[in-house]
Amino acid sequence: MRRLFAAACLLLALCFVPVAVLSAEEPENARETELRAEYEAALSAEAAPADTPNAAEEPPVYIPPNDALPQVTARSAVVMDALTGEILYQRCMDDRRYPASTTKIMTLITALESDRGGFDDAVTISAAAANMEGSTMWLEYGERYRLEELLYGMMLVSGNDAAVAVAEHVAGSVPAFAKRMTEKAQEIGAKNTHFVNSCGLHDPRHYTTAYDLARITAHGFKNPTFRKIISTKERNVPLMKPPFSRNLENENMLLWIYKGANGVKTGYTDDAGRCVVTAAERDGVQLIAVVLDGAYMWNDSIAMLDYGFRHIEARDFVKKGEKIASIAVEGGEQGAVGLTAEKALRLPVPNGDASAYQRKIKTPRAVEAPVRRGEKLGEAVYYYRGEKIASVSLLAEGQVERKNSFLAGLSRVWHKITALFS
Repeated sequence: MRRLFAAACLLLALCFVPVAVLSAEEPENARETELRAEYEAALSAEAAPADTPNAAEEPPVYIPPNDALPQVTARSAVVMDALTGEILYQRCMDDRRYPASTTKIMTLITALESDRGGFDDAVTISAAAANMEGSTMWLEYGERYRLEELLYGMMLVSGNDAAVAVAEHVAGSVPAFAKRMTEKAQEIGAKNTHFVNSCGLHDPRHYTTAYDLARITAHGFKNPTFRKIISTKERNVPLMKPPFSRNLENENMLLWIYKGANGVKTGYTDDAGRCVVTAAERDGVQLIAVVLDGAYMWNDSIAMLDYGFRHIEARDFVKKGEKIASIAVEGGEQGAVGLTAEKALRLPVPNGDASAYQRKIKTPRAVEAPVRRGEKLGEAVYYYRGEKIASVSLLAEGQVERKNSFLAGLSRVWHKITALFS
C-alpha cells in the first residue's frame, strides 16, 4: 500500500510541476523527445504558478530594483562560477532558507570525503531507513546494498531512505552524521548553514542560504566521483542478491534537455517550497545555479544559467609548450634554460574582465647541471582575487650538459657571490 500511495502521489505531483519551454538543441534520442513533449504539454496546461498550501499567507517575492532577471520567481537565487566563486547573478542570496532535499548535496560530499565507507561496503537497511517518509528509493528492512548504489539512489530519485542508510553506515547515526555535515559546510565556507538530518525533511534548525549551497556544490565539483554521480541520467541498481535490481531515473530534468547540464539536485517541502540546484558546463566554464522557493524553478534555473553564460567566457591563459620563464643553471655548458608550459590552460573570465587574475612563477633560484629536456623545474600558479585556482608545471625547454668540473666550480662560486648581493 505504501508503494501504491507514493506512486499515486508522484503522478499527481508531476501534473503540477511548472516547467519551461526551451530553445535548446535538438534532443539526442527518443527519450529526450518524449520528455520534451511531456514538459511542454504540462506547461501549456498551467494557467498560473502552482502555490504551496500556505502560499496565500506568504509575502510576495521581493525583487530588487536593479534585479537583472525580474522574471525569476525564486525568493533566493544565485549563479556562481564554480572555479573562481564569482557571483554572476543573485537575489537575496544570503537569506536563510530551508533547503529540502538539496541537503543531499552535502550528504554526498560528507560521505565521499569520510574515512569510513568504501563504495563496495555492504549496507544493511535499518528499520529507521526503511520507514522514512517523503521521497523514497523503496528500500526494505533487512535488504543489503553496496554503499555506491545508495548514493546513486539518494541523488537520482532523492531517496530519503537511502540518505538515512548512508548516514547510519558512515557515522553510526543520523545526528552524528549531520554534525559532520555542518562541520564540513563551515570548513568549505558555508558559514550560514546548519544541518540536523541527512535528507532535508523540515526542521527549523535545518537551514542554509543560496550562496552557501552554491559554495558547497562548487566544492563538490572538485571531486570526480561527485561529478559522475550527479550527472548520471539513469542507473540500474542491483540488490546484493542478483538477479533483482531497480532502475532509477534522475529527477533533474535539465540533464535531459539543457545543453551542457551536469547536475545536481531537486528538493521540495511545504516550508521550503520548490528548490533546485542545477549546473552546466560549456567551453570549459562550469556554472552553478541555486533556486530556493521558486514557483517556476525550472524556468528560473534555465533563465539564470543562460544569463550566466552570457556574462562569462573561457580564455586561453597559457598554450602548451609556451615559454613562460627561464632559470639559471649552475655548472652547465649554458648558464640558463628556458621553462615551457606542460599543458594549455583556459580559465573563466567574468564580464570580460581578467584583472582579478594574478600569476606567480615558482622556481628555485638556480638548478645544478645536468638538466634534461622536459624535466620539471617549477610551476606557474594562477590566483583569482588572492585564491589559488590553477597551476601549470614548467618544464626544461632543452638539455644542459655539465661542463668542465673546474669551470663548473667557479660558476657555482660566482652564483653564490652574486646571490649575496642580489
